[in-house]
Amino acid sequence: MNPFDMIKNIGNLKGQLENAQSQLAEVQASGSSGGNMVTVTLNGKFEMIDLVLDPICVDNRDVPMLQDLIKAAHHAAVENVQEEIKAKLGPMLSGMNIPGLG
Repeated sequence: MNPFDMIKNIGNLKGQLENAQSQLAEVQASGSSGGNMVTVTLNGKFEMIDLVLDPICVDNRDVPMLQDLIKAAHHAAVENVQEEIKAKLGPMLSGMNIPGLG
């Protein structure tokens, strides 16, 4: 995208960015691990908004396993949020090199 064209269309770009922010506020996606023993839900800002643990996986004798399950569920949720963002904002983001959404 030509920088001079961007300057000419700054008002339009501002509107598109505001629209993107409002759409990101609506994005939510979950990821799970361990056969749904751990589920993490993130919003469009990649903030964790929910964590659900099946009581069966809460064993104080195996905390490292639970930690691994939480990390795996979080990773899956991040991937799913990225997919949701691409689906909602894909046409607007085309041509922009945004890390994590390529």
